[in-house]
Amino acid sequence: MVMLEVDVLVGCGLSRDEADEFARRLGDALGEGDALRAWRKMSKDLLRPEHPLALHRLVHDKTFASWDPERGPAPAWVPSEEEVAASNIGKEMGGDYQAFQRRSFDDPEAFWGMMLKRLGIVADTAPDRMVDTSDGAEHARWLPGMQLNIAKSVLERDPGATAVIFANDDGLLQTRSLGDLRRDVMQVASALRGAGYSAGDAIAIDMPMTYESVIVYLGIVVFGGVVVSIADSFAPAEIATRLRIAEAKGVITQDVIVRGGKTLPLYQRVVQADAPRTIVLPARGEVSVELRAGDISWSDFLAGGVTDVEYVVADASAATNILFSSGTTGDPKAIPWTHVTPIKAAADGWAHHDIRRGDVVAWPTNLGWMMGPWLIYASLLNGAALALYQGSPLTRGFGAFVRDAGVTMLGVVPSLVKSWQSSGCMDGLDWSAIRCFSSTGEASSPDEMLWLMARAGYKPVIEYCGGTEIGGGYITGSVVQPQAPSTFSTAAVGCSLIIVDDDGNETTEGEVALRAPMLGSSSRLLNRDHHEVYFEGMPRGPDGEMLRRHGDQMERLGGGYARAHGRVDDTMNLGGIKTSSAEIERACNRVDGVHETAAIAVAPRGGGPSQLVIYAVMEIATPDDLKPLFQRSIRARLNPLFKVHDVVVVEALPRTASNKVMRRVLRKRYAS
Repeated sequence: MVMLEVDVLVGCGLSRDEADEFARRLGDALGEGDALRAWRKMSKDLLRPEHPLALHRLVHDKTFASWDPERGPAPAWVPSEEEVAASNIGKEMGGDYQAFQRRSFDDPEAFWGMMLKRLGIVADTAPDRMVDTSDGAEHARWLPGMQLNIAKSVLERDPGATAVIFANDDGLLQTRSLGDLRRDVMQVASALRGAGYSAGDAIAIDMPMTYESVIVYLGIVVFGGVVVSIADSFAPAEIATRLRIAEAKGVITQDVIVRGGKTLPLYQRVVQADAPRTIVLPARGEVSVELRAGDISWSDFLAGGVTDVEYVVADASAATNILFSSGTTGDPKAIPWTHVTPIKAAADGWAHHDIRRGDVVAWPTNLGWMMGPWLIYASLLNGAALALYQGSPLTRGFGAFVRDAGVTMLGVVPSLVKSWQSSGCMDGLDWSAIRCFSSTGEASSPDEMLWLMARAGYKPVIEYCGGTEIGGGYITGSVVQPQAPSTFSTAAVGCSLIIVDDDGNETTEGEVALRAPMLGSSSRLLNRDHHEVYFEGMPRGPDGEMLRRHGDQMERLGGGYARAHGRVDDTMNLGGIKTSSAEIERACNRVDGVHETAAIAVAPRGGGPSQLVIYAVMEIATPDDLKPLFQRSIRARLNPLFKVHDVVVVEALPRTASNKVMRRVLRKRYAS
């Protein structure tokens, strides 16, 4: 039996001597009769990042060969007592994590009072209480009576602490202290006032995630403006839509995007969107494009600042940021974040990502998506530095930046991990400073997440699922619980959820329903009926409580774990970006000869990020190059990051009696 094991290990790339040692150590560890302890020994003492994934998987499968599935999926990371005790949540929970999590929802007064202190939230006027539900849970008011500017809580801290670490793709690290950050943010706030903007004005940011975009974001918040978040990958039509909905008074953008030696237009797309007055930063050196009449270069903008800029204080419910989330039809939903929403983001960072003072947090993202603002607040409100790489995260240069910046919490989108694994670009890099990973935006693959855990000598991957409309996550993991790849181990702090079937009954696999109220969740939409979108038609909970629609499909597993199964509605996550079938279909229907289309997202066999499939009904004979035609139309009208995986031509689309396309039927048909 031992020889057979040795031969298998040799087949995984070990020398015979190494295989002998592995077989002996694995046998000794398993002989103790505790699979969790055995795996901890093997993952910490023997398995190394340079070992092939096949070996990691073999040892994991062998260790948990007798694992009872009623306990849920076998974990790939098990915290030690010392790791639990050192964590934020371990210091607070008093030994019973599940009771702590339940109290966070059941006793919001005590929990959020504690979190305001832990996060160092500064208020000019303290709240009357944590939450007022006198008008019902749907209309809960969080921190009523509180007057503040959330940027003050970010900036008025130790001026000598490191706030931002950044590098271009040349790899040269630069740092800015909190004192530097505060000075630069105040200069932006001063310049906004000098440019004639007033508190309450909506000002769009369409930039890569850079140090300058961070100071612009916080500068708008300081002077009382409202950030309008626009992703730097959007086509002009999508930019124009968001500017229109938000009634933006101005735009701050970059002349071009420089990435991997290529120069991509950015200001040009903003101009094509017929944007209002625009302030233009140079990607490098001086502004490299000719500006429209009335537009302003960054240097001229800063030179027009005024003196005596102060934080504009407002009610906690005042908007600070307008973000967008695709609906199933029509324009994207416009979701206002308030001064309260960042507290939710930072609380998730504190509790689930274990972000501590002095940490370094990196998450390749953009201010056009919720994870951009999330990164700013979750890092800085927890006393950590945010790490920004101004190049492609698909390259080894990004991995070297993670190493050199001393990143302790690295966030990913699963598509990134898939690319890293297939290209081998991160091989040999020392990521041992990482204390945990996190993954969001789309479904992940267990093998890819196991591979990621191994890059840092087995550190947990905190799966994180939520949405723009709730300011963070509703289901996630924690560093005080065993973590199994591609699964969730807990509801987020301050959150309670149930899973319901089509008839509204509680079940083990179905649609997620969130119990109200929940700090950070939206209370209004700028361009939709909030009640209709999130509450109308929802069943009551088991105790008659109000339930909020979210749209994710989730399965409860054994041991308290859960696994995501995509969306139950017609939205989808493509490469970590939420979009809708309707948006994709509008772009595809512009192709000549197309009668109608239906866009679906399908999960590949074995799990992993969703793939875009287009079903097409043609008016004329199908051209040979239909797939690239769809791709070009999507790139021009929506987003170049959306990749068409497959096109299926059909005679007709399946429809309900009311003529609605049954995309769920198409998903099942494609999977079969």
